[in-house]
Amino acid sequence: MSGPRPRHTAVTGIGVVAPGGLHADTYWKNVKDGTSVLDRVTREGCEHLPLRVAGEVRGFDASALIEETFLVQTDKFTHFALAAADAALKDAGLSKAAWADAPYSVGVVTAAGSGGGEFGQRELQKLWGQGPRFVGPYQSIAWFYAASTGQISIRKGFKGPCSVVAGDEAGGLDAVAHAARAVHRGTDVIVVGAAEAPLAPYSGVCQLGYPELSTEADPARAYRPFTSAACGFVPAEGGAVLVVEELERARRRDAVVRATVAGHAATFTGASRWDRSRDGLAQAIRGALDEAGCAPEEIDVVFADAMGVPDADRAEALALADALGRHGTRVPVTAPKTGIGRSYCGAPLLDIVAAVQAMEHGLIPPTPGVFDICHDIDLVTVTARPAEPRTALILSRGLMGSNAALVLRRGPGSAA
Repeated sequence: MSGPRPRHTAVTGIGVVAPGGLHADTYWKNVKDGTSVLDRVTREGCEHLPLRVAGEVRGFDASALIEETFLVQTDKFTHFALAAADAALKDAGLSKAAWADAPYSVGVVTAAGSGGGEFGQRELQKLWGQGPRFVGPYQSIAWFYAASTGQISIRKGFKGPCSVVAGDEAGGLDAVAHAARAVHRGTDVIVVGAAEAPLAPYSGVCQLGYPELSTEADPARAYRPFTSAACGFVPAEGGAVLVVEELERARRRDAVVRATVAGHAATFTGASRWDRSRDGLAQAIRGALDEAGCAPEEIDVVFADAMGVPDADRAEALALADALGRHGTRVPVTAPKTGIGRSYCGAPLLDIVAAVQAMEHGLIPPTPGVFDICHDIDLVTVTARPAEPRTALILSRGLMGSNAALVLRRGPGSAA
C-alpha cells in the first residue's frame, strides 16, 4: 500500500519593500539593470556615526498603506513587513474570502535580527527625559522580534501555525524552510518573510561592534565583495514577504506557481569565524542539494552571500568548489545586494525574490559596483547575462555564525 502523497511547497506571491524599489517589479528592474542605490546615510541622529553608507528605503508612506491602529503600536520594521505581506497576498490572488471560512489553514513565519530599534529608542528617550508615565503601552511589544509575525496574523485573521526565527542573517532562509515544513505537515498557506529597519541611532551604534561593517564614505567603494578592495558590508533596511502554499492546492485554484522550494540546510560555525565558514557553508550546500534531490551540475545560478570581507569571500568561493566540485567555478554567481546593501534577515528574502524573477525572465542579474574579481568564481558583473536558469542556489551567512543554503526550482508558471 502506498503512503500519503508528498506535499510540495510552491511560491505563489511576492511582496517587496526595499531600497531598490517598493514593489517587486520596480525592485527587479533595478536588480536586472545593475542599479546601485547605496548612498550616504541621511537618518536623523546618525550623522556622527562612523557608519557612512547604507541602503535606505525611500518614498515609503506607511500611513497610506496601514491602518492607524496598527501603525501606533508597531516599529518601522513591522510597517515594512505588513506592506510586503499585503503585496504578496495580492500577487498570490488571495483575498480575505479565501481564508474566511478556514483561518487555521493560513500561518505566518518571519525572521528578525534587529527588532524594532527605532520605536524602542523613542520610548526610552521618553523614559529618560520625561519619566515612566510618558512611555507608551506598546513599548513592550513593538521592539520585539516576533512583532511582525504577530501583527500580520492579527491584522489578517490568520490562526494557523505562527512562529519567528530570531537569528542572524541566515535566519531569512531558515524562515522559508520553517514555512515549507509547515506546508509539508498539512498547513495550506504560509505567509513568510523578513524585513529589517536597522538605520536608527541606537541600532546603528549596536552595529558598530561588527568588524565586518564597512565604514567607507564613498558609496561606490563601500561594498565590493570578491575584490581586492573588499572592506566590509553595507547595511540596509527593508525586505520581502512570500506566500507559499501546497503545490496541488495552488494548482487547483489556478494560481501562478512562481517557484518551488526544493531543499534547505543550515549549519553553525561561530561568530566571525570566516575560516570555519568554508566547511560550514559547504555542508549546508550539500544538505540543501540532498534534500532537493539535486545534483551539483543542476544548479544554474548561485545568489552569493557576498559578505565583502576578504576571508569570508575566500571561504565562500572555496565552499562552492568544495560542494559543487568543478561546477563550483563555472556556475554563474551573482550578488545583487551590492547595489542595495544587506538588510540582515531581509537580505536572503530579497535574493529569493531576485532568483524567482531571474528564472521567470531568463536573465541572471549583475553584481553592481564589482569588476576586478580576485576569486575563482564566475561572478556576473556589469550587465545581466541571458540564460535559462531552472534551479537556483541561495546562500546566506550571519555575523553570529549561522550558514544556510536554499534550493529553488523554476515554477511551471514561469515564462522563460
